[in-house]
Amino acid sequence: MRASRLISLLLLLQARGSMTAGELARELEVSERTVYRDVLALSAAGVPVYADRGRDGGYRLLGGYRTRLTGLTRDEAEALFLSGLPGPAGDMGLADAVAAAELKVLAALPPALRDAPARAGQRFHLDVPGWFRETPPPPWLTDLARAVWRDRVVELRYRRGDREVTRRVQPYGLVLKSGAWYLVGRVDDDTRTYRVDRVTGVEVTEESFARDEGFDLAGHWREQAGSFLRTMLRAEATVRLSPAGLRRLRHLVDAPFVYDEVVAAAGEPDGQGWVVARLPVESVGVAYHQLLGLGPEVEVLDPPELRRLFTDAADRFRALYR
Repeated sequence: MRASRLISLLLLLQARGSMTAGELARELEVSERTVYRDVLALSAAGVPVYADRGRDGGYRLLGGYRTRLTGLTRDEAEALFLSGLPGPAGDMGLADAVAAAELKVLAALPPALRDAPARAGQRFHLDVPGWFRETPPPPWLTDLARAVWRDRVVELRYRRGDREVTRRVQPYGLVLKSGAWYLVGRVDDDTRTYRVDRVTGVEVTEESFARDEGFDLAGHWREQAGSFLRTMLRAEATVRLSPAGLRRLRHLVDAPFVYDEVVAAAGEPDGQGWVVARLPVESVGVAYHQLLGLGPEVEVLDPPELRRLFTDAADRFRALYR
């Protein structure tokens, strides 16, 4: 939203010549303080925005500065058409808007760059869902996307376990992770995350909310995702890993940081190259199914119940292949 507002501010100054902070704030429906920050951001990006002091002063662009899409380089034009993400945009009900925007951008490009969308489409494709499953978009995704764009409060009905709860949410953003959509929103002063496929009903109200412009959706998601994965890892297993087992462990653990921590904390290799390592796991049962994929490249040392599961599995393997 801020990028769109910065472009709007620039185009307003380009069209009207000079505007005060109050006039810009009213046009953009933000505070004057936000306008001051946006002007500083444009200046830092190299846009020559200057302030005229005095009663009749205001902001203006130096020397008739104008932004033109014809100034795009080929790399920039092709990258622009990569940002459309037609699959996720279509899921949110924005496919027509994205197509219309691409047509307008294409019409503004010089003839030498008109092949940018074709070149980008020939070279890159984003396939978001995971393997072996193709799920349709959640039924309430379009309504939530509309509320996110318009900063409208929603009445959210949500399935939690075997019961349904209702929450009044300020929808800050939507995140697509491994084929699943998540809503990040504020409830009172608390930031929460909801899986959209568990939403059972949405009512988009006419009430607007004041968005915290300092909120970083990408940064918040990275922090919450890492915290969520760590809270799941409530147990620990001590294992001996062969060199091959240590390499293959990377593909069996769910969180990348787990493998990095195991490697960093592993002991010195013994005479056969095996190392002893402590592995954070969700539970004994989950650890059993993960480590079973390493076969004879791993030996479980602790806890005893996990070792017994592997002993039993070895006995059954021996009986099958005798």
